[in-house]
Amino acid sequence: MNFLDFILPPRCGSCGTETLQPLGLCSFCWEKLHFIGEPQCERCGYPFEIAEISGILCGACMQKLASYDRLRAVLRYDDASKLLLMRFKHGDATHLAPLFVRWMAQAGQTLITESDVLLPVPLHWRRLLKREYNQAALLAQGLSRQYHKVYLPHLLKRKRYTPSQGTKTVLQRLENVAGAFHIPSFKRNFIEGKKVLLIDDVYTSGATINECVKVLNHARVKGVNVLTLARVVRPEIIR
Repeated sequence: MNFLDFILPPRCGSCGTETLQPLGLCSFCWEKLHFIGEPQCERCGYPFEIAEISGILCGACMQKLASYDRLRAVLRYDDASKLLLMRFKHGDATHLAPLFVRWMAQAGQTLITESDVLLPVPLHWRRLLKREYNQAALLAQGLSRQYHKVYLPHLLKRKRYTPSQGTKTVLQRLENVAGAFHIPSFKRNFIEGKKVLLIDDVYTSGATINECVKVLNHARVKGVNVLTLARVVRPEIIR
């Protein structure tokens, strides 16, 4: 333990209790998290409960292919991970970004490696002014530095202020973000023909991601992968 750790001992990123290592979690909070790994849907990353043949698609992707190429997430979005993510998203706990970037680098290594450009899901300027930071941008920036990838935080724009998606139904979420994003025409040459990795903190219904992917495809990108810190896992999710 160095002198600074003696004066200000490292604390768990979730519950705040003292830990041995900085930028980590206590054993109690760690054990409550549910990390997503194999087996999972080859396209959308939806976790399977039992071992499946490698490369298989989930039922939703068999019926309707997602707008993106592939999606991967680190954690199941549940009570344990929600507490951690809400501190990061709304509690100014930006010091957790390096920890999350490390997790995302492991979960999405293949997607990051094959991508040319990293883009965060943008916030509207009004929400950004209130929050003072875009949590998705912090994650994308950290990953771009680690993998030496092009990072374009201001290319994809949220042109219309949209209310929070938190309490809305799936249909309301779709309507809420319809037409909310765009890429200025003079910036499209930066991503035309490029493989894009879209970064966000939580994947819930897929409404926001699908709307962003629609705009990116219109700009003639080579393809879009998606990497998120957490995702909701439930049968009715739109993928």
